[in-house]
Amino acid sequence: MMMEKTGEITSGYLDGHLLIAMPSMRDTRFARTVIYVCAHNEDGAMGLVTNKLLGSLTFPDLLEQLGLPQTDPLRDIRIHFGGPVEAGRGFVLHSADYNRDGTMIMEHGIALTATIDILQEIAAGGGPQRNILALGYAGWGPGQLESEIQDNAWLHVAPDEQLLFNEDIDSMWDRAIGKIGIDSSMLSGVAGRA
Repeated sequence: MMMEKTGEITSGYLDGHLLIAMPSMRDTRFARTVIYVCAHNEDGAMGLVTNKLLGSLTFPDLLEQLGLPQTDPLRDIRIHFGGPVEAGRGFVLHSADYNRDGTMIMEHGIALTATIDILQEIAAGGGPQRNILALGYAGWGPGQLESEIQDNAWLHVAPDEQLLFNEDIDSMWDRAIGKIGIDSSMLSGVAGRA
């Protein structure tokens, strides 16, 4: 795989980075999305959309469906649209202060856990200090993400906890673009080639 080394990328893969959808994104499910790339290698990529909520399902509803009690009604846990693949599968992207069996520690102080145990701990008022609960994920086959990047569908940037776990998800896309040093109003929705 040939990718230009930029910033902190040394392997040529984008795991541990954020993808930022370009205005030219044709797939409406990903328009103005920010995706945390959990895994990226020669077999493809997997990530979680971090700035879109599922409006139809609440955390208490999810716990009820799973047969889990909710003991901390004061926590407002929002459920994110993680992506269109396996929409019933849950993932918790979180700060690395939480590390149990089944937790995958990634770069930049970020971790991923996909077990019922983390949901039980969050419901009881514990778990990681910062988290994003997502249903579904975004997936790419071998070479697909690289092709989309070459077609100007995505930009990428290293994440930070303030950007990733900020409660203001409505401005996350603009803040992610700004982190690269780009004024989002200057981006065109039309892609082209020289």
